[in-house]
Amino acid sequence: MTVYRTAPPRTPVMPSAAPHTRIASSFAKQGLMTTLGATLESVAPGRVEISLVPQAAISQQHGFVHAGAVAAIADSAAGYAALSVMPEGLGVLTTEFKINLMAPAAGERLIARGRVVKAGRTLTVAQAEVFAVANGTEKLVALLTATLMAIAGRDGIGD
Repeated sequence: MTVYRTAPPRTPVMPSAAPHTRIASSFAKQGLMTTLGATLESVAPGRVEISLVPQAAISQQHGFVHAGAVAAIADSAAGYAALSVMPEGLGVLTTEFKINLMAPAAGERLIARGRVVKAGRTLTVAQAEVFAVANGTEKLVALLTATLMAIAGRDGIGD
């Protein structure tokens, strides 16, 4: 005889009452974002936007923004989108990501728009699209898909 057990009831994920303050405080601690000159533009539950003005210090040999910088802002946008829907006190770490670089990252500004695809208790899947803005027109230059893990009770990892 086969016995089937039902999963325990799922505890709903309760986002922070003030996700912008929480995300902005964490973002300000990121040395890499400061080094790149990235700025946090907007935060809403499950969505984050980060921008970057291209400069020579983050370019590759052809003058485009280096893929490492593009990946960094995309990863941060996806990660902060995930954090924005997690309970207070939990941290988030990227466990893996894949990035498709679809066009050279060149323009007046880059915008990484992160969004949660599916939030879970332990793992969250998020995406970030990176757009290059030139003459008021946005062009998709990269797409990142990430898996992020909620972390609780580990020294040094929190909001």
